[in-house]
Amino acid sequence: MEEPGIFSTLFSPIEALFATILNALYHLTELLGFGSYGWAIILLTILIKILLYPLTAKQLKSMKAMQKLAPKMKRLQDKYKDNPKLLQEKMMKLYQETGVNPMAGCLPILAQMPILMAMYYTLFNFDYGSVQPTFLWLPHLSEPDPTYALPILSALSTLVLQKISAAAAPPNPQSNIFMIVMPLFIGWLSLNFPAGLVLYWITMNIVQMFQQLLVFRENDEETDKEVS
Repeated sequence: MEEPGIFSTLFSPIEALFATILNALYHLTELLGFGSYGWAIILLTILIKILLYPLTAKQLKSMKAMQKLAPKMKRLQDKYKDNPKLLQEKMMKLYQETGVNPMAGCLPILAQMPILMAMYYTLFNFDYGSVQPTFLWLPHLSEPDPTYALPILSALSTLVLQKISAAAAPPNPQSNIFMIVMPLFIGWLSLNFPAGLVLYWITMNIVQMFQQLLVFRENDEETDKEVS
């Protein structure tokens, strides 16, 4: 299969590592009696999300902190809307007083991008060799799902994940439009993507949901302790 983009070479070292791990996980499933690249992809995705959990937790806690600051930020924006320079000074002071760094949520995302992109290229170009990589109803993991079930699941899982994320993010009127467009876009892309890649996306979304709910619960418990 052809490379999906010139940036693939940037991630080739991590891509080679992921391909090796994916093959190892496949052989593990063989030893367990259910040799399947589908399960190997799911296991590798879960492993990656577990390893990235510290970065994910930091990103989500930053989102939650920004949400708590949103009312104060809105009051400042309304009060100093005609004085951008003073507004910026007041916002910086607010961040310093509360210990919130607005960039703290961006850095974990940037740190994860090389890993997530390498996983994308790994599954887009993966050579299954002589193995017939069937999985559940899927005839071949390197081909699009002919039943359209995976594209639908990818769109739905993206929608649910966005709704969970929106509950912890500062209010943004544009997010409602994005929440509709993004799942439809992902579902549309999934129509032509290899089934293995779409399986990875769905698994990543599901694991991300559980991680977000875990972080939000821990954050709420910490808040309750502070109040009490």
